[in-house]
Amino acid sequence: MKSSGYIASLKSVETENIIDLMFYRPIGYVVTRMLQPLGVTPNVVTVVSIFVGASAGYFFYMPDRISNMWGILVLVIANILDCVDGQLARLTGKKTTLGRILDGVAGDIWFIAIYVGLAMRLSLQYGSYWFFLPAVISGLSHLVQSNVTDYYKTLHLFFIGGEKGTDFQSAEQVKRSGAATGFGLQRLFYEAYKYYTKLQESVTPQLQTMLRTLRQRYGEDIPNNIRLTFRKQSKKIMRVIDLMTFNGRSIALFAIVLSDYVWMYLLYETIILNIVLITAINKHERMCAKIA
Repeated sequence: MKSSGYIASLKSVETENIIDLMFYRPIGYVVTRMLQPLGVTPNVVTVVSIFVGASAGYFFYMPDRISNMWGILVLVIANILDCVDGQLARLTGKKTTLGRILDGVAGDIWFIAIYVGLAMRLSLQYGSYWFFLPAVISGLSHLVQSNVTDYYKTLHLFFIGGEKGTDFQSAEQVKRSGAATGFGLQRLFYEAYKYYTKLQESVTPQLQTMLRTLRQRYGEDIPNNIRLTFRKQSKKIMRVIDLMTFNGRSIALFAIVLSDYVWMYLLYETIILNIVLITAINKHERMCAKIA
């Protein structure tokens, strides 16, 4: 039986991937409890995870399986740290919008490094730098997929309500928060996050209509029966969305890299996962149209 402290460290059981619940989150919780007395901040953990995860790009660039196994290991460690920063933030109350932005950027940086590593490996193997083109397309596809996945997961937390729902923000809310920070690096992060949120809103018109309708009718006090209906239907779509999470894509990545046919992963990213993305958006939009 899981402790109440462990449960409190999760975003929500409803939105967690089964692999996270079985593997990454329990390990992350142990590491979190070790770091709590040391005063380590969640943002420090996030920055460390960025460097650890990005190193996988070098190990996947190498054509030997030992290096590739190291790449898998550092990526697993990076994802554990990615769990730790969120769990540490929730248990210590040190949740910040900047921390959430950094957390979202971390995984993208890992995979940018990985796409560069795979492109360099393929270019040397086949004697052509044209492999950088599908790598760039894969990277852009990944950014959109992870963007939408994060949006749907955070939206689900919004319908759970309470403290868990506070991370869900509109582009206008992000803009106002950024304007209040003044100038500097933090303002730059907010500006980037604003466009990140605008992209989320632009590909989900029915969702935006649903949110406007609910706010016009109920303000911020959405009735519990509507919240439960949304969560119940949203959970069914989570199985599709989970294919675009770290766990969904990393299983394919690890298997393909070890098979030595690394070009297959670029095809998987640009074809299979984009089909998954379109399917998830269509399902989610139809659900939102019915609720609104």
